[in-house]
Amino acid sequence: MTPSATVGSDRLTERMTALISEIRAVVDRGLPPELTAYLVGERLAPHLHADPDGPDALLTLAQREGDPQRYRQHVLHAEGDGSFSVVALVWLPGQQTPIHDHVSWCVAGVHQGQESETRYRLVSDGPTSRLVETEHVAGPAGTVAAFAPPGDIHLVRNSCSSTAISIHVYGADVSRLGTSIRRVYRLPADRQQ
Repeated sequence: MTPSATVGSDRLTERMTALISEIRAVVDRGLPPELTAYLVGERLAPHLHADPDGPDALLTLAQREGDPQRYRQHVLHAEGDGSFSVVALVWLPGQQTPIHDHVSWCVAGVHQGQESETRYRLVSDGPTSRLVETEHVAGPAGTVAAFAPPGDIHLVRNSCSSTAISIHVYGADVSRLGTSIRRVYRLPADRQQ
């Protein structure tokens, strides 16, 4: 399932504009992907606790709208040189991604609600491959995860009974690519014991 998408949805809040400036300062350093993701995660974390309806809100009301059919992607910013994008993903209860990996480093921070993530490892058995669950992670509001390919195979879902919203920063221009997903995995998956 791919997300429904809006590009440049509405205007940016002052807080989001400030966050984008902080991300730009990190990305412009040209550090390795893993370190860039870690440092961007440090910049994102303090912004996740903003009151969604307060004067320092991170997202506008339009940027918090979901889609009843699938999780919704609001592309908030794509850097002119393609070096990073900022996206708000809005998940209604029960919505989830397919098992996938990414085209670039990624930072995801839960802004509202709770998301659950199942992580996988790709195992080859000669001519065949399968996925093996390696970890289940519950992400309440304020949680940040940072990673870089390879080995970033996961499934994310809204595990709560209300809307969940997460802010994702990708080391690529998702407005141009249309997605941050490199590959969707439809292989058999072994459950974690």
